[in-house]
Amino acid sequence: DDTQDPTRLGLIAASNFSVRSPLIHITKEEVRRASKHLDLPNWNFAASPCLRSRLALGVEATSDHLRAVNMAEESVRDILDLDETLNMRVRMLAGKKAMIELDRQWFEDSLSDTATAENLLRHRGFEEYCKDLGFTGGIGIRPFKSGSVST
Repeated sequence: DDTQDPTRLGLIAASNFSVRSPLIHITKEEVRRASKHLDLPNWNFAASPCLRSRLALGVEATSDHLRAVNMAEESVRDILDLDETLNMRVRMLAGKKAMIELDRQWFEDSLSDTATAENLLRHRGFEEYCKDLGFTGGIGIRPFKSGSVST
């Protein structure tokens, strides 16, 4: 439950400034059902929280860091041909390491593992691209886990 997660900075800020959310008391699944009922084209898209959530605690939220994360995510989606329904994040960890998180469904559908995905990305020049973006600590891949930047 996101409302109980002390690392959700947006929820902390909302609480501090008395922000009210009409969706705070319904589940993500209920939002998806309502969206599908309303024929919204993105009813089944993966969540896409703000880019700040991709930066590890202690990593400064600069425009360069946020731009780097955004551009790296676009590149991963392109290289691995990921559609909007699959979760994927590029997180900037301490030491400016790029940690790519891929939806478990991608691993099942592609019959690939993290080493295969990493090799494919390296073969397509992703590691060098990341260096150009400012990720100087290398790259890694792991299965997607919501909130994992905080752990």
